[in-house]
Amino acid sequence: MICSLVLLVAVAAVRVSSRSGLPTLLIYLGIGVAIGTDGIGVTFNDAELTQILGYAALVVILAEGGLGTKWGEIKPALPAAAVLSTVGVAVSVGITAAAGHYLVGLDWRQALIIGAVVSSTDAAAVFSVLRTVPLPKRLTGVLEAESGFNDAPVVILVVAFSSQGPMDSWYSLIGTIALELAIGAVIGIAVGWLGAYGLRHVALPASGLYPIAVIAIAVTAYAAGSLAHGSGFLAVYLASLIMGNARLPHWPATRGFAEGLGWLAQIGMFVLLGLLVTPHELGDDILPALAVGLVLTVVARPVSVLVSTAPFRLPWREKALLSWAGLRGAVPIVLATIPVVSDVPDSRRIFNIVFVLVIVYTLVQGPTLPWLAPRLRLEEPEPADLGIESAPLERLRGHLLSVSIPQSSKMHGVEVGELRLPPGAAVTLVVRDETSFVPLPSTMLRRGDELLVVATDPVRDAAERRLRAVGRGGKLAGWLGTGVG
Repeated sequence: MICSLVLLVAVAAVRVSSRSGLPTLLIYLGIGVAIGTDGIGVTFNDAELTQILGYAALVVILAEGGLGTKWGEIKPALPAAAVLSTVGVAVSVGITAAAGHYLVGLDWRQALIIGAVVSSTDAAAVFSVLRTVPLPKRLTGVLEAESGFNDAPVVILVVAFSSQGPMDSWYSLIGTIALELAIGAVIGIAVGWLGAYGLRHVALPASGLYPIAVIAIAVTAYAAGSLAHGSGFLAVYLASLIMGNARLPHWPATRGFAEGLGWLAQIGMFVLLGLLVTPHELGDDILPALAVGLVLTVVARPVSVLVSTAPFRLPWREKALLSWAGLRGAVPIVLATIPVVSDVPDSRRIFNIVFVLVIVYTLVQGPTLPWLAPRLRLEEPEPADLGIESAPLERLRGHLLSVSIPQSSKMHGVEVGELRLPPGAAVTLVVRDETSFVPLPSTMLRRGDELLVVATDPVRDAAERRLRAVGRGGKLAGWLGTGVG
């Protein structure tokens, strides 16, 4: 009963958040705090269970983010994102740890743990903000890839700093990080490619099985990466990225299912973290958290961006936005449970500092990012794309494409014959105003139309590329150099 009520309140909170600009993260954490020890009185102090469930939620969130990331947008941003996720993390850890040691008085192990914990940008927070802030594709690609990549090296650092006994040397840590990232990348790419190949060539008996299969493949990538002593987080993100760009059957349904699971994972993770914290214990850690967070936000993050992007000649406006868009969320709080589980001295204080830091600076950065982007003249409208759903016709060796024409599509006014679909593909049915009819070559398409396109296996991809090109560029797409989706 309590769980269902919490879920309903959390879903309603999304609407409140969209109107008020308050990050959903804080609302979910607030729900957890409200039903916790200092609220209704539910007692929960199992840091180990929180860590396990937090990892599981993060796997789902990374999978949802990878499935929703377009390869065409992220590809040019990969070099910058890779440097930000490695060199940038190292710079941020060093500066933030120095602040924790000299300003707050933490010993070096505790300071390094806090520096590593808060140096990871949060995938859930970044993906959520990018849905509402239309940024240039290069910036969107950098932020999405960075949030998907940087969890892996940060987890390795936090585990290393939290382990009992002497810490490894810096060159040993670099070697471990490089090896685990390489193993995770290879496994993620392999699992993603095999999964996409299988789903495209095996017709499952029910469309509802495709979303389940996609999530199962993503979780398999994480498990395989972890068992091979690689980065499971990088593996799940890369596997999901590959599947998300493979034009799988019943894709809109799969995407909606993954998005719903992503929301559920966020709600569960944030509420659980809110339950774990004890508000009346936070008083002594507020000022240290504000000091460390201030250095992280106005010094460590900007310096890490400047150092990491130096080889890529980004305009200063883009560097400024990247510096402010280093959003933290539940991931640092989940990682802060690692020293608690490992019995690091003063680990509860580390957790409290991270909790306060995340709340305060999420309140500052989250709502101001949509305000900052247009003032830096970096906001741009996102072109409407066609909604295309594909269903395999295994016995007929073909595919049935369901195409939705959005209001701003340039396919409006194009005749069916002007689509110039490849031989082997044809528009067989048009649904307009709840009426279905078989189109002629001279039938003019309109906004809001639903099309059924039948394509043989060899031309299925070419047909979809052509439809997306016309949707973005009109009937002269291709001749005028308009890119295809």
